[in-house]
Order: sequence, then structure tokens, then C-alpha cells
Amino acid sequence: MEKILEGVRVLELGQVLAGPFAGAILADLGAEVVKIERVEGGDDARHMGPAFRQGDALNFHIFNRGKKSVAIDLKSAEGLAAFDRLAAEADIFIHNARPGVTKALGIDGQTLCNRYPRLIYCEISAFGHTGPMSMLPGYEPLVQAFSGLSSINGGPEDPPMRTGASVCDQGSGMWAVIGALALLQRRHLTGKGGVVSTSLLETALVWTGQKADAYANEGRLPDRHRSGHPGFVPYESFDTADAPLLICCGNDRLFAKLARELGRSDWIDDERFASNRARLANKTSLLAELAPLLRGQSRAKWLDRFRSAGVPCAPVHTVPEAIAHPQVQALGMLQAVPGENFRLTALPLSIDGERPAHRSVAPRLGEHNVKYGVPQTVGSGHV
Repeated sequence: MEKILEGVRVLELGQVLAGPFAGAILADLGAEVVKIERVEGGDDARHMGPAFRQGDALNFHIFNRGKKSVAIDLKSAEGLAAFDRLAAEADIFIHNARPGVTKALGIDGQTLCNRYPRLIYCEISAFGHTGPMSMLPGYEPLVQAFSGLSSINGGPEDPPMRTGASVCDQGSGMWAVIGALALLQRRHLTGKGGVVSTSLLETALVWTGQKADAYANEGRLPDRHRSGHPGFVPYESFDTADAPLLICCGNDRLFAKLARELGRSDWIDDERFASNRARLANKTSLLAELAPLLRGQSRAKWLDRFRSAGVPCAPVHTVPEAIAHPQVQALGMLQAVPGENFRLTALPLSIDGERPAHRSVAPRLGEHNVKYGVPQTVGSGHV
């Protein structure tokens, strides 16, 4: 596909996930992404797990495809000079360095944007750019716990638990990209760059926004439903004769279709179940009648019947089941890495009907120093 961001140069000082994910998005969209790494060891993600390819862990390959690697010692004068040369030619700078690191190095947002007014500076932190905890580092599970996100996962009797995906890290990378693209448009109009600040905590608070807003405005603490929903019944996973099936009746019309297909048309006129609000008030009674019916047939049979009747439903897949499904295969989300014998998940969007493709394998540490005019070894040490 056309490289939408061709001609845009991104400088990334990223570690592990949030910053590198932002860089990976921009790389897939066609930007030239130059990843700055420590001379000793590089991005910690290179060592997050066993070696997968080129001595680096799979996690590193996932979030650093399509980039160039330049190894620089930012604690040396030579390293800072090399960084400054790269920053002078960059359109976007992204970092998720520990709080205080960029300030100590003299490459914080205010300093760099004063020096290069067209630069779009994106900073990702754990707890935000202001406030009493702004200088604290943090990780995904810490922020999920702190934000209340862990408290809304699972069922009523479960302890607080983190989500299986790193939604705060990857979400923060997405917000950084959104902010960078917004400032690219402003710069197109005014010639001025600026500073984008986002954090894992702010991202987590957005993901919990429905629950927090209900508490802030109505005093309602969130119920915990596992697969269920606080506003609709039935709207959750049920056991069938062989495997779980999720059913979503988001209105009374859909519930009526479900009732007819189950041979329980009497539910439609039952005052306990006739409306969604009535079903919410009588959820326990309804599920006590519904669950045994669903256990009477296999998931495949219910899927056929419900889909034919127009009842929204889906199998609760394992990961292997999901990626093997014809719908997922048709979307082409798993894409080959050029020149390699493995595949990685692609961006979840298409432009003019075409999904952005992986451009190259993740770089070796310092592989592109010479390309960008940086000696192969600049000082010794690390950020």
C-alpha cells in the first residue's frame, strides 16, 4: 500500500512496550523510525524471554518491526551531540524514559521544542506529567491496580485481577500516536510543533471511564460480571453441552428472538422478563431457567440456530481457535515479516481496503549507526 507517512522521520527513545508500540504503529504507516538504544544491551525487551530470532526475544520483534537501531551513550558528550543531530532532522520524538531522565540529559520537551520549534515531542509516563506521583516509574500491573481497573475485572467473588492484555501500555502508545498526528496537522497549518503528554494512568482511567462516571455522578459502585454486562440481560457467557457460548441480547427485540428459539415464547409476556429493566431486576430467576436449556445442545448447534434467528452470539474461543477461524484468516491480521519465516499481528486498520504491511524485521542493536552518521561505539554506558 502507499506509505501514508512516507517522508516523516520519527526518533524513538523507547523501552519495552508503550514507546516502542507507538513507534511500531508509525513505522507500519510508512514513517522512518529511528530507535535509539543503550550501547550496553539496548532495549530491555530484547531480553524479555528466551531468544527468538537474532538472539532477541519475541516481544522485541513484535514491537520493533520496521525500525532502524542506533546505539548511543546519552551520558557522554559525544552521544548527546549525536542525538542532537538526529533530533534536528526529526519530525516526531517519542520516549517513555523514566521520569526525570530526559530533564537530566537536557532533552526534555521544553528544551528540545525551544531548540527545534517544528519538533513534535511525545512523552509517555506511568502516572502523568503533573501531580505528586509524576516522578514515579510504573509498570502495567501497578497502574491497573492503582487506577481501579483491576477492581472491575472478574466476577463478584473473584479478587481484583489485571487484564490479560497490556491495555494501559499499548493504549498509551496509541494516544501518543493520535496526539502526534494531530500536531502534524497543526504544524502543517502553523509550522509549529509541540509537546504531547500521556500516561498509563490516564489511559487506565479512560478505560474505566464508564464505571468511574457512574460512581462520580450517581454514586453507583461497579458490579462485577465476568463475561456479563451491568445494563443488559442476558448478555454473558453460558455453558452448552460441550463449550461456552456468549449471548448478547442488547434489546427486547433480540430477547424475544432468543425466547422463541428456545421454545420459551412465554417469557416475552412474562412481567418478570418482558423488558430489559425487568430482566435486570429478575436476572437470577431468568438465568436459572435459561442455563439448563443451553446445556441441552452443543455449541455448534446453538450457534447455527441463534445466528439463523438473528440472535447475536459467539463462541468463547481459545487463542488457537480464534487465529485459525476463517473470519480471522480472511482479515489477514497475521502477516509475514519480510525475509523471515515468522508472522506477527498487523495493525487493526485498513486504508483504501489495504492493511499496512510489516516493512522489515526488528533491527539488531546499533545496526544502523553508520547509516545515520553515528560511530558504531559512542562512549560506553547506558541511559
